[in-house]
Amino acid sequence: MVVGTGLIRLHIPMATGLKDKRAVVRSVVQRLKNEFSVSAAEVGDLDKWQMASIGFAFVSNNAAHANEVIDKAIDFVETGHWDAEVIDAEIEILHVF
Repeated sequence: MVVGTGLIRLHIPMATGLKDKRAVVRSVVQRLKNEFSVSAAEVGDLDKWQMASIGFAFVSNNAAHANEVIDKAIDFVETGHWDAEVIDAEIEILHVF
């Protein structure tokens, strides 16, 4: 079993409070889940208004496929029309069994 994980750090310059931030994060997380069948959640920078860290994971039987899905998900967020910019993105592929 192969688990592909991704971590995206976002800067949300238009956020003036946690409510604005949550709207952007909720939108990104839901679109990732819908488009790529990944598990996704906000995993860091929870108390910072203009920063967010979103983690997501995908399980596969093939490392190349897992890497492709995670890479496409990151590209999707980087090129999307959000009120946020990607400042960092990481991919990790784990071979569990």
